[in-house]
Amino acid sequence: MELDTFKYKVLPLRSKLHHIAMKFMENEEDAEDVVQESFIKLWRLRDKLLAYDSVEALAVTIVKNTVVDVLRSRKYHGGEEQLSGVEFGYRTPGEWTEQQDAVQCIRTLIGKLPSLQQVTIRMKDIEGYEISEIAEITGTSVENVRVNLSRARKKIKEQFIQMNRRV
Repeated sequence: MELDTFKYKVLPLRSKLHHIAMKFMENEEDAEDVVQESFIKLWRLRDKLLAYDSVEALAVTIVKNTVVDVLRSRKYHGGEEQLSGVEFGYRTPGEWTEQQDAVQCIRTLIGKLPSLQQVTIRMKDIEGYEISEIAEITGTSVENVRVNLSRARKKIKEQFIQMNRRV
């Protein structure tokens, strides 16, 4: 991919990628660093980008992975409190731990869904994409996205309730 094509296809994604990075990072500078690092990774992949069905989906994945790398790095360098993104506030440590366990359980359940349902629920409920955007990125109809999202949520809810009944 030439520079002009890269500028045309990848650079317009900056605001969307920055928005995603801001959801996870604590401040503007960290989010900007994540976006810059992601653009560097995309530039290094420029010769392979045309082989991907969606450069945007790849860019979003790279941003998320870069966020995880940054947060893990902080954890290993003594910034574990920054990793949570949530302060105890009015919750007791036990309540906070219970909430974190529930979040981890839901992540595990999402990981067990069929791939299209996984992608759909992550893009809608975690990344905040609109249904029409998800349909465009995944190459499916809006109605298909709604059906997959509904099935995924129902399955997760049922399995989560079953798991909590056993406890």
